[in-house]
Amino acid sequence: MRIYKLLQGLLIEVDSDFYHIAETDWDSFINDDQLHEKAKKAIQQLKPITNAKDLLATQLDAPMSTQELWASGVTYFRSKQGRQEESKSAGGADFYARVYEAERPELFFKATRNRTVGNGGLVRIRKDSTWDVPEPELVLLMSSSGKIIGYTIGNDMSSRSIEGENPLYLPQAKSYDGCAALGPCILVAEQPLPKDTKIELKINRDEKQVFAGEIEINQIKRGFEELAGFLFRECSFPTGALLMTGTGIVPDSSFTLRSGDEIVIHVDAIGTLVNKVA
Repeated sequence: MRIYKLLQGLLIEVDSDFYHIAETDWDSFINDDQLHEKAKKAIQQLKPITNAKDLLATQLDAPMSTQELWASGVTYFRSKQGRQEESKSAGGADFYARVYEAERPELFFKATRNRTVGNGGLVRIRKDSTWDVPEPELVLLMSSSGKIIGYTIGNDMSSRSIEGENPLYLPQAKSYDGCAALGPCILVAEQPLPKDTKIELKINRDEKQVFAGEIEINQIKRGFEELAGFLFRECSFPTGALLMTGTGIVPDSSFTLRSGDEIVIHVDAIGTLVNKVA
């Protein structure tokens, strides 16, 4: 089951049929420990619509409202390597090795809704940065109780030049206008995602592919329940929260994003998130 946030209401997709619920507040609908059952009941009296494609083309919004978007760092081995590479000259490489092995994960605040775009939106690279990459990630949707109730795709735009200067510059490297993309929907499943679920990234420039990578989520060092548990230890989220789980696809130091690049992130069960760089 997939739930799409629209500018007005939402769409629920079940077995390729779409159901439109026009007068529904996103926050109140999505924040439910039994979201799968709630959505099933919500469409029982509805008929499938025939204009879903038009609604998705003109009304699709990022699947986020008042929720905060947080992120996890150094959860994949490749991410550890990338962070060590970028911060080596600043003496920070050892910190990332320690985080990878530590009991406590690295969690940081990423964005509010106004700094986040949806599918088809424009992400940004900082004007004061010289080395920028997308980070394709599986994102957890959690209810206000801390229960994982859904999944979506995220792009954690990152300034490697700024973070590499000093690990303490992480907030500036990660959080700014247009720093994140989410979408295209929320996958609500009765069972956790299979361990071999694959995240795929492609970057196109001038209609040519300039980078591609993929990884399965079984390569993540941290468990999803573990990450969610740490986030909710001393923080409350009245309408739920979203948590990026980290990336295992990191372009090497010879690559940096440019204005006009197209970033395509695909997860089979969820769909495809496409954004261009402003």
